[in-house]
Amino acid sequence: MKIDVVDNGGQWTHREWRVLRDLGVDSRIVSNDTPVTDLKAVDGLVLSGGAPSIVSEVDKLGVISQYVKELDVPIMGICVGAQFIALSYGGKVGPGRTPEYGKTSVEISDNSGVLASLPKTITAWESHNDEIKELSKDLILQASSGSCNIQAFYHKEKPIFGLQFHPEVNDTQYGEVIFKNFIEICRR
Repeated sequence: MKIDVVDNGGQWTHREWRVLRDLGVDSRIVSNDTPVTDLKAVDGLVLSGGAPSIVSEVDKLGVISQYVKELDVPIMGICVGAQFIALSYGGKVGPGRTPEYGKTSVEISDNSGVLASLPKTITAWESHNDEIKELSKDLILQASSGSCNIQAFYHKEKPIFGLQFHPEVNDTQYGEVIFKNFIEICRR
């Protein structure tokens, strides 16, 4: 099992890698300008969070659009990674009504995919200025919070998932379960 983590400049990219490694996955951190041909052997991909604003600095996200469009493997985007996935499938992203930093309560309306077996409410760690404003018809809403309507989603036909919150941070409840669920999806 090999799942690489694409570094989008996030402060917790190494934590995402470490969670995967600690769960027994062969993983490495790769830059977001790694040629897509170098990723053909992976079983899955995590698009990390990052400092770039999806609104004004999308060019700092390298070639991740190629990963989303050309790789036929499960992908889990976190924070800016999720925002980019939503944008790639015709969603809308913009500045958040209220930038979020710290713990928030997330309400799960669809506990399937990477959110399988989670309770209806979890505490999650946030760190974002931008957020997903609207999902396309290809993406299904899974979770919301009081100040961010789109906390999690999945693609209705492909094993692609997006999380606005950070499951790799200890303050997120069930974060390890989310990674375990993603690993199981990658095994299929």
